[in-house]
Amino acid sequence: MNLLTRIKVCGLTRVEDIQVAVAAGVDAIGLVFYADSPRHVTIEQAQALCRHIPPFVTVVGLFVNASRAEVHRVIEAVPLNLLQFHGDETVDQCEGFGLPYLRAARVRPGVDLLEFASQFPSARALLLDTWTPAYGGSGESFDWSLIPSSCPLPVILSGGLNPGNVADAIRQVRPAAVDVSSGVESAKGIKDAEKIRAFVNAVRGI
Repeated sequence: MNLLTRIKVCGLTRVEDIQVAVAAGVDAIGLVFYADSPRHVTIEQAQALCRHIPPFVTVVGLFVNASRAEVHRVIEAVPLNLLQFHGDETVDQCEGFGLPYLRAARVRPGVDLLEFASQFPSARALLLDTWTPAYGGSGESFDWSLIPSSCPLPVILSGGLNPGNVADAIRQVRPAAVDVSSGVESAKGIKDAEKIRAFVNAVRGI
């Protein structure tokens, strides 16, 4: 049984979806604080959702090019454990909040992931997602062979993962964690309980 690869379900917007994810055994819950995302939650919604997240499940707040004031507003009101920066943030814009952070990279041919990772030595991990013209998930996977074998940061694999391909992804990439959103949804922002359970079982069954 694979207990090493951690699992994050991102873009949760409903209490019932959080309860299913927690019961299935996920390690982290992602809340999106990016207004242009269909999975966006307000501070008030996030507070309500967090009341259903038990101890030892990591709460991750996702931001895209947010001002420092915006990030501080969320941190002061929502019990986040980890920040995820998914835009064009510099290392200075990721640090200084008193919380560890993940830095997302949108992957496509020509993107130097080693150079990118070297710019964020203080990041807890590098989250690799599929490149799209806009910010946010595309629901599509990228060519996993583009991931260097000697990345200086732990890798969290994202982008187009679902219950059907996550086991192969883990075997090929050997990431520290996997991150899923649209791959366990019935509609944008609406998670599917059976898909969440199937995803977790696929990861744990390796």
